Amino acid sequence: MNTTMHSHIETILWSEDQISRRVSELAAEVSADFAGCSRAPIVVGVATGAFLFLADFVRKIDFSVSVDFVRAESYGSGTESNGAPTISLDLKVDINARHVILVEDIVDTGHTLSRVIKHLKSKGASSVSVCTFLDKPARRKVNVQLVGEGKFYRGFECPDCFVVGYGMDFAEHYRNFPYIGVLKPELYE
Repeated sequence: MNTTMHSHIETILWSEDQISRRVSELAAEVSADFAGCSRAPIVVGVATGAFLFLADFVRKIDFSVSVDFVRAESYGSGTESNGAPTISLDLKVDINARHVILVEDIVDTGHTLSRVIKHLKSKGASSVSVCTFLDKPARRKVNVQLVGEGKFYRGFECPDCFVVGYGMDFAEHYRNFPYIGVLKPELYE
């Protein structure tokens, strides 16, 4: 990996080992919560940022799952959500009358998450839980409403800084970093 790219990181918030441990803990918690369900929930990843987290997460779940993706766009190549996300890639799997676990990389303002939950509800999901790798409650602008018996799971509470790595990017770079790091502000300001 290009060491120059790693020099763009101001500080590492969570290492690869810390991430792996936390993903295992989340998967165990979700597995326990859904152990008695007659039908396994459908896991829906929000592309593209959640792809690494989703892959690691579903491999550690103790039940068979169907996986699909939606794409919600709200950032473009910037660091701030535009507040009006759109669904640009829809599901192939039928979620009508099913429980959905929506897997996100990061919940920031809540606009994207709320838009995707509303979309899943419109497709007939009986309940929607959210499993986000990072949660930035300090930036929340929208009160996120889950559906039915949905629960909110989070990996880490993230400070109010711009982070990259483990699937998260800035202008499509840094997704492949195995850790979560704070991008140096001079690279995006």
